[in-house]
Amino acid sequence: MSIITLLTDFGVKDQYLASMKGVILGINPHATLVDITHQVTPQDIQEGAFLLANTYAFFPKATIHLAVVDPGVGGPRKPILLVTQNHYFVGPDNGLFTFVARREKVIKAVILMNSNYFLPRMSNTFHGRDLFAPVAAHLSLGVKPEAFGNRVDSWVSLEVVEPHAKGDVLTGEVIHIDAFGNLISNIQEEQLTRFTKRRPFSIRAGSRTIPGVKRGYWEGKKGEVIALIGSGGFVEVSVREGHAAKALKTRRGDPIKVQRIARG
Repeated sequence: MSIITLLTDFGVKDQYLASMKGVILGINPHATLVDITHQVTPQDIQEGAFLLANTYAFFPKATIHLAVVDPGVGGPRKPILLVTQNHYFVGPDNGLFTFVARREKVIKAVILMNSNYFLPRMSNTFHGRDLFAPVAAHLSLGVKPEAFGNRVDSWVSLEVVEPHAKGDVLTGEVIHIDAFGNLISNIQEEQLTRFTKRRPFSIRAGSRTIPGVKRGYWEGKKGEVIALIGSGGFVEVSVREGHAAKALKTRRGDPIKVQRIARG
């Protein structure tokens, strides 16, 4: 039994998601379909890339991850299949697999060209249903990746901003704001540990300076702005039982700074 996950920006109001699932089950009735999310902000490739990269590894090896956040559908962007050492990723080659490809060793990449594995009639506006869903379904039946098209050596990647240190300040940025309003930065726990070197430190987000990190939300008082290491292993800024993004008037791309404090 094959597992196929789905991640899109389609929402659940319209027929789009159900149509994709119907196509998959029509080809492989025994597929197990798992929804990651369909609430990606419309056309927000970076958000989709972040959510996918923080989910896929919890699924069994050989899981097929079908992701569609595709503002350029019908245009020159390519449809692609990435085969990594553990998983398969099907979707548009528009940067959606940027973070996955940084975490997983890519064994091969295939541009999806063989229309024998698409629906007979293909819309220019819904490749999720007409191209990506049938490819994922045929892949789950054991069709070899090379059957879908030609191998390529490169794929589109989003520009990724890395945290950088200057003196006693490590500067990162907000890369995601979750449904609770938590500000998730691009500073990983290991980077924080290497930079602080066991010295005390503060974290600045918006106009607020936060002393150190808490072990969990429970250590903060209701309404208090706190910093902690979130479940994805990144430094995040939160408001206990509140919404940090609104409270701090902070958006994705805004800086998050770690300041080392001199001893004594």
